[in-house]
Amino acid sequence: MVQVLWTSLVLLITFRESVSQEVKCYSRFDNGDCGNLLGEVTIEDCCLNPHYGYIEADGKCKFCGPASWSEWTPWGRCSVPCKEGVSQRRRECQGRGKCTLKSSLEELQKLTLETKVCIEPDCCPEHGQWSKWGEWQPCSATCEKGMRKRMRTCTEPPPRCGSSCEGPSEEEEHCLVDRVCPTHGGWSNWESWQPCSGTCAREDLPRPTQRRYRSCSNPPPSSVPPGDECPGLGSETRTCDELPSCPVNGNWGPWGPPSSCSVTCGVGVNEMLRQCDNPATKHGGLPCSGSNKDTQICNTKNHCPVDGQWSQWGTWEECKSNRGNIKCRKIGGQQRRQRWCEHTGFGGLTCEGKITDYRPCFDIKSCYFDSKLSEWSEWSHCEPPCGEGVKRTRERKCIPNLSEYPEAIGYPIKAKAYFEGKPKVNCTLLKDTKETLACIKVPLCDT
Repeated sequence: MVQVLWTSLVLLITFRESVSQEVKCYSRFDNGDCGNLLGEVTIEDCCLNPHYGYIEADGKCKFCGPASWSEWTPWGRCSVPCKEGVSQRRRECQGRGKCTLKSSLEELQKLTLETKVCIEPDCCPEHGQWSKWGEWQPCSATCEKGMRKRMRTCTEPPPRCGSSCEGPSEEEEHCLVDRVCPTHGGWSNWESWQPCSGTCAREDLPRPTQRRYRSCSNPPPSSVPPGDECPGLGSETRTCDELPSCPVNGNWGPWGPPSSCSVTCGVGVNEMLRQCDNPATKHGGLPCSGSNKDTQICNTKNHCPVDGQWSQWGTWEECKSNRGNIKCRKIGGQQRRQRWCEHTGFGGLTCEGKITDYRPCFDIKSCYFDSKLSEWSEWSHCEPPCGEGVKRTRERKCIPNLSEYPEAIGYPIKAKAYFEGKPKVNCTLLKDTKETLACIKVPLCDT
């Protein structure tokens, strides 16, 4: 009883170990072949899908589904090549579990193996026998060493039912002819390629080439008896395809037609152009020298329009007012000056702007005023303009005191008022004042 329990425990442990071992799991099982490997898992995990297959350490593909018989294999070849023999076919139990409860070897053989009689053609192959060797054929060489052969036939008796004679049907041996062979010429190795016939490839000429040579000296042909010369040529030529293109210097093409005159009146220029394309600069060549543009004078014979130009303004006229005499009075008047548009001709434009200018004024001619000193003037330019002793000056002058007059008059827009005429000013107490300063670092005068 203890022995039975121990055996059962060993079987249970072995079963668990076999169940828990990892196998290669496949998603396709087809009559003993596994396909589309998924990875390695335990048999129980792989066989959660009864359509899967797996491969254990023995390398055989097994089925996860319930046990069932596979298809029968095709019938095998007949056991004999002729007359009567047998042919067999087999099947196996695939899946987990058993396909039958029968367990004897004889019963299992009946379920997995079938045998039937097969009859092949009645003619069984039989070897033939060779005839005697024929005479030796002439030597293959006409001088020194060669080969000769003799033959026999498989006819005594001939073979039957597709069989043959054992052994060769021909036999060869060396033969010797009492005559010295001529030595035919053989080429030496090719020498190195010679330099190319040029350093660059021109577009207007064939590309440069290079040559190499070989000699008929390996070996040289014999004289007695006369040997053949080497076949072919002792030199060959090839194109130097790797050379760069030669630089092409540019050259001017012909001048194009002159353009229309640049002006519609008076004298202008015609312009002519040319292209650097005869030939064009290529491959690092020099560009065309000179300009691609040339001009020549052209005359339209048409006088150009002369636009008008203003003359200088004339002097301001007498300060007047439509309110009568305003001399020495603080009543403003108006002065006028004029200019003229001169030289307009040949359809030119007239001058833009006013021909007459007006400004507000007071008439102070010969009027008596108290005096005052003016503000200092701006410094004058340096005099003389070069050399030594150069000075600049500014001054204050005795001027009439016009402070009682308004600075601006007019309606509706006021403007600065100007004073017309030379007044009479009492300058006995005020004298004109002048300041002088030297100009420094003045250049010497040109000689």
